[in-house]
Amino acid sequence: MIGSLRGTLLDRGVGSAELLVEVQGVGYRVTVAPATAVAVGDVGDEVFLHIHHHLREDAQTLYGFATREERACFEALLAAHGVGPALALAILSVHDPAGLQQVLADDDLDALCLVPGVGRKTATRLLVELKSRLDLGVLDVARLGDEGAGAPSTSRRDVHDALEGLGYGADEIREVLHDLPAETDRSLLLRLALQRLAVAS
Repeated sequence: MIGSLRGTLLDRGVGSAELLVEVQGVGYRVTVAPATAVAVGDVGDEVFLHIHHHLREDAQTLYGFATREERACFEALLAAHGVGPALALAILSVHDPAGLQQVLADDDLDALCLVPGVGRKTATRLLVELKSRLDLGVLDVARLGDEGAGAPSTSRRDVHDALEGLGYGADEIREVLHDLPAETDRSLLLRLALQRLAVAS
């Protein structure tokens, strides 16, 4: 099982949440959240990712995360009924581990509905399922921050690329970014953007 990768970023697909990381001459294709794809670094940089090695009968997929807490949260999400890797990654694309903990503590259905493809019925089921299955002790660690880990860049460009990776169109993204406040926290900007996109739809 692969638990982490440290190597050179060879490629980052345009509009794709997949990285190609070369480690000692071997290129590994790693699926990541859109925000991670744009924050991990530039092509040619050395990168480090915590890896979840997902095995199925017909495929092996590497999922990459900037922190151990994100990977642990992803794995806890996979333990919930009906949550596969795509949905788990979508949830973490909208809510970081600490934010997800707050969503569960507040029974915040609307926040779960910000995840693309999740309606109120699915959000209600997820809220019950995640509260019973997700180890909130894992998420408590995230509140302490990621000391020693490189903080991802926080910019409107990151939010633009994250929204693009979540499937929103260029016109929708341009309009919602124009109305966002002058805020440098990427997670807050992304949540505000998703809230406004949800209202617009």
